[in-house]
Amino acid sequence: MKQNRLRSILFKIAMLLYIAAVAYLCFANFHKLPDVPKSFLGIPMDKLVHFCMFFPFPILAFLAYDKLTDTPLKALAALISICAVGCIFAGITELVQDSLPYRTKDLNDFGADCLAVGLASVLTFIIDISKMRKKP
Repeated sequence: MKQNRLRSILFKIAMLLYIAAVAYLCFANFHKLPDVPKSFLGIPMDKLVHFCMFFPFPILAFLAYDKLTDTPLKALAALISICAVGCIFAGITELVQDSLPYRTKDLNDFGADCLAVGLASVLTFIIDISKMRKKP
């Protein structure tokens, strides 16, 4: 029991650190960095960065609160909630960027963020359901 509590606390700390890192990446001024390629396999590089930044959100959130999902219905409800919160977080980052003089909001960035959150949520749900089926 203590091990589960410690695990939950560690994942909650990891989630807070992750949110802080995403906030820094979204709000910092990176205009003095060297130029990077504009695209990778035809996909704009900034969209790939946004996708990669938001993909861990549902996974970390689920690991921080996975003890709440002991049935498939509860798992689905948790992942829908996590997905919604992740998309709200992505929307807030874009709104804040719009208020910064050195950043701009981009609806396509928001789309890449939500795609990452949605895809990671579905994968997390599938893994959780398969874990439930393996339990006696």
